[in-house]
Amino acid sequence: MRDLSRPGRSAVHACNGMAATSHPLATQTAIQILRDGGNAMDAAIAACAVQCVVEPGSTGIGGDCFCLYAPGGSADIVAYNGSGRAPGGADLAFFQAAGLEAIERYSPHSVTVPGAVDAWSRLSADHGQLDFGALLGPAIDFARDGFPIASRVHTDFTASAALLRSDPVSSSAYLLDGAAPAVGSVHRLPKLATALEAIAEGGRDVFYTGWIANDMVERLQAMGGVHTAEDFAAAAGEYVIPISSEFRGYNILECPPNGQGVIALLLLNMMQHLDLDPGGPLTVDRIHLEIEAARLAYRARNLFVADPALSAVPVEALLSQAYARDLAGAIDPQRATLPPRDIALPRHHDTVYITVVDRERNACSFINTIFGSFGSGITAPRSGVLLHNRGQGFVLEPGHPNCIAPGKRPLHTIIPAIAARGGKTVLSFGVMGGHYQALGHMQFLTRYLDFGFDLQEAMDLPRFMVDPESGEVDMETGIGDETVAALTARGHRIRRPAMPIGGSQAIAIDWDNGVLTGASDPRKDGCAIGY
Repeated sequence: MRDLSRPGRSAVHACNGMAATSHPLATQTAIQILRDGGNAMDAAIAACAVQCVVEPGSTGIGGDCFCLYAPGGSADIVAYNGSGRAPGGADLAFFQAAGLEAIERYSPHSVTVPGAVDAWSRLSADHGQLDFGALLGPAIDFARDGFPIASRVHTDFTASAALLRSDPVSSSAYLLDGAAPAVGSVHRLPKLATALEAIAEGGRDVFYTGWIANDMVERLQAMGGVHTAEDFAAAAGEYVIPISSEFRGYNILECPPNGQGVIALLLLNMMQHLDLDPGGPLTVDRIHLEIEAARLAYRARNLFVADPALSAVPVEALLSQAYARDLAGAIDPQRATLPPRDIALPRHHDTVYITVVDRERNACSFINTIFGSFGSGITAPRSGVLLHNRGQGFVLEPGHPNCIAPGKRPLHTIIPAIAARGGKTVLSFGVMGGHYQALGHMQFLTRYLDFGFDLQEAMDLPRFMVDPESGEVDMETGIGDETVAALTARGHRIRRPAMPIGGSQAIAIDWDNGVLTGASDPRKDGCAIGY
């Protein structure tokens, strides 16, 4: 439990139901859905739809979605991959003929077919209790009637103002005279309200084969994109089999590739083969080892993780204790390794996170993304759909497992998670923050399980993140200059990020006492609420 004499927030406790999101209006919506007879899946979808309106820099209906769901709190977890695919014309030859060497963010080529709306519809039909259209009602109201700009939301608007100004439709929708709306001002998104209302009335087909699809395709084609109506009509997510690894007596479950959950599990496996400093999570020795572990694990991600339908992804080998041991053994406990060397595999490469647990202990671990803040920056003019930039997860390197190809899904950073023990789900959690998420899962769990911090304290602790490309380390200011100097002496290149690193939410289930405990990251505007 935290020191109550110091500023901070406490974990939240309740018995009947709980939700934790990165925006208070979304959390409140989830709780209301539970009170109105909905279950955890209903509440998560409704909360996410609200965040697509009130936190548009982080997520949107023009994005993708992944979900883990524990019916009745069992350890028999349902996993869903709602990530979109590259259009049929997006083959490597197209990019080579166009002389393109990289996929730029403000470009139609960064936009894959959005998978979120299809995922919501399917998950609602299969696991929800309320009408799908009714779940979108609160989001429609906020988009049409207006919502107040929260502090972190304003910061995200400000940081992305230049991107938004590059697109006339986006600028008109999100900026006021070219500037971010002020904290506390009321903002409206009437075109998005119309689109959400159409989806509520006509279902997901309006988005993929109706006027909304036409609006998105026309905008992308006008910018030189190869998207077609057929690409949108073919959109469909899929149920997948979760992957897992044991850590400290818990079974940690993640979605399989094309997401990076396998790398979160690899990092947890590596922690079991390192001589870790027991003195705390922020000692120089501990931070050094975590940085070096991340360098190696993210190197493996960039080499091997891709769409398993079109590339051979060695999941079993990545999750083997032998590989974790090899990686851990490659770490110099005193010096940074830049760049990290490749370790061969044994034989045999912004977002919102939501968690809800209901009275019946259905647990939903739900994540929705547009990747970069405000995604690609491209907004469809009639529907107000802001499109993501997940296509930047591809590479244009011939022969690479993650090389772009027609109908292929890119490497995804978003990863919901669940921890189970004794045949029951005991923790639903997730971390936001793009590439940070795999390292974030490891940091959150080790701080929670190894050092006795409660959920909120484990989130509040300062964070650091290795840039997978440059090798530089972003380190929050809560880690002092003396520690930074000691790490610099070991060869690390440290920088202080302009923004806090990521965000997170979690709900723990105490089956013996019938109590739910929730937490929400102070780096965002959100909260955990129970009843």
